[in-house]
Amino acid sequence: MSKQLIVYTDGSARGNPGPGGYGVILQWGQAYKEFSQGYRLTTNNRMELMAVIVALQQLNREGLDITVFTDSQYVLNTVEKGWLNNWLKTNFKGKKNADLWMQYHKLAQKHNIKFVWVKGHANNPYNNRCDELATQAADSKNWLLDEGYENLEER
Repeated sequence: MSKQLIVYTDGSARGNPGPGGYGVILQWGQAYKEFSQGYRLTTNNRMELMAVIVALQQLNREGLDITVFTDSQYVLNTVEKGWLNNWLKTNFKGKKNADLWMQYHKLAQKHNIKFVWVKGHANNPYNNRCDELATQAADSKNWLLDEGYENLEER
């Protein structure tokens, strides 16, 4: 079995802000799992990041080599260009989604993660499936409350 975990993620928001959802695919060797959930009021960036967090929350072991495929420049650049490290040093002054970025940071410390950008709504079947999962969750009306968004004054 491969030691490489492959993760595909996508987020969606209807109205941005509006109802939103995320979609996640985890691949470990031949094993394949999908996850999705909708939220009553959120943003696209929050759902893009929430998808990555949910993927990491599913893991039972530490020290994994993980490749996350995302169509979110926001998520990719924040991690790969080191913006997150700077935001942590400044306690996220003037930055949004600090609650989710702190969750991500805590989970990411346990693994070796690299992000790869994929063009959204293009010819990648896994990214397209994550988009379907995210939009179905956003449209489902089976929503959770995104407390980090709805309770923050940064909106």
